Amino acid sequence: LFCVPKEVDGELSAIARQGSGSACRSLAGGFVAWDMGCAVDGSDSRARQVAPADHWPDLEVLILVVSDVKKKVSSTSGMGTSVATSPLLAHRAATVVPKRMVAMEEAYLSKDFAAVAKLAMQDSNQFHATCLDTYPPIFYLNDVSRAIIYMVHAFNDAYGEVRMGYTFDAGPNAVLLVRKADAAAALAAVLKHFPPDESSDAGYVNRPELRAGAAAGGRP
Repeated sequence: LFCVPKEVDGELSAIARQGSGSACRSLAGGFVAWDMGCAVDGSDSRARQVAPADHWPDLEVLILVVSDVKKKVSSTSGMGTSVATSPLLAHRAATVVPKRMVAMEEAYLSKDFAAVAKLAMQDSNQFHATCLDTYPPIFYLNDVSRAIIYMVHAFNDAYGEVRMGYTFDAGPNAVLLVRKADAAAALAAVLKHFPPDESSDAGYVNRPELRAGAAAGGRP
């Protein structure tokens, strides 16, 4: 819109970050990492593309909208409280996340699905553990969110290997990670354990071809 030259590397990301961490990552396509940086003023805290969107076309996500109700605690407010009160968050930021960032980039670049999915699940779980460690505690996940987590692990146990992963941000909605070959079976499991309302003819799946594949293929 403003014809900003492309060679201003990272500057727009740093500007966007001042409004929203998610926004700073959204300026580049594909797989993006948000580097913490070390400058006191945060000027070098910006996003970096790890790989373009066509690096791993076999990877897909299924987004399960558990609730579209406004959160009781906003992401910004909740994180501020966690920073002030959660010792686990301090440990996570200093010790756990930097190593996981390196491991995740390596796994993604080598297209190691099992490693990517496991890291995503472990990091999501620990993030929500910091929410519980916050005072007063923050509950972003609900009973349906936790049931989805159980379902994903049951799905992987049925196959004897990791074929599906999950991650939750500051809210109850699930993002499931799968490869194209497992997408239909993953959706079949979702529809079995979380059936759509009987009054809805179309259900809640917005990809008819995937819905048809789930109906034809079944679950493990």
